[in-house]
Amino acid sequence: MGLIKRIGRNERIRGTLCWLASLYIRLVEATGRWQVIGGHIPAAYWNQGKPFILAFWHGRLLMMSKCWRGNVPIHMLISQHRDGKLIARTVSHFGIGSIEGSTSRGGAAALRTILRTLKTGGCIGITPDGPRGPRMHAAAGMINIARLSGCPIIPVCYSSTSRRLLKSWDRFAVTFPFSRGVFLWGDPIEVPKDLDEAAVEQIRLQVQAIMVAQAAEADRLMGVEPVEPA
Repeated sequence: MGLIKRIGRNERIRGTLCWLASLYIRLVEATGRWQVIGGHIPAAYWNQGKPFILAFWHGRLLMMSKCWRGNVPIHMLISQHRDGKLIARTVSHFGIGSIEGSTSRGGAAALRTILRTLKTGGCIGITPDGPRGPRMHAAAGMINIARLSGCPIIPVCYSSTSRRLLKSWDRFAVTFPFSRGVFLWGDPIEVPKDLDEAAVEQIRLQVQAIMVAQAAEADRLMGVEPVEPA
């Protein structure tokens, strides 16, 4: 068995790595200069205790804890893969819960939990191109969650001046300490309940286009090369 697999199966090592990752995120938060554009959009929902679906690309996962108001409950939809469990353990250090499954796998149980969470006032975070891509292609599952729950989708993206893009399927962005960064919030996207399959696909394409443009704008504001969809 290879070293990476042995590490991945060692509970103590996994816990330590996730703790170290959370410390790195806190370091980047503390040393960076961050601008928030459109922050009044989620604040209006937070202030009224109204739930919504937070949507962002998988490659922009690292710093998402910084955009969230700490006293507002949120659960991330996390894949059942080992990588998903590591993400869940890392974000738990920021008080973020997780729901295991995806919009396509483990879907029935996850969907019930998601709808129950939204109904009781909790928010849900979804990476619509996760867990395996294609990069920056939104899955229809998020649209159906919004349709069934009656909760809007609110997209957000961040970028930074100093970062490294990993050679992973999602071009995962690792922001460096002492960087300048921006969080860009989009307008709420309402999804009507009574939609046929064609209408769901139309809205899916609209949401995808909005999120791709949002990521390009965030990168432009930071003066870095935009990440293109796969």
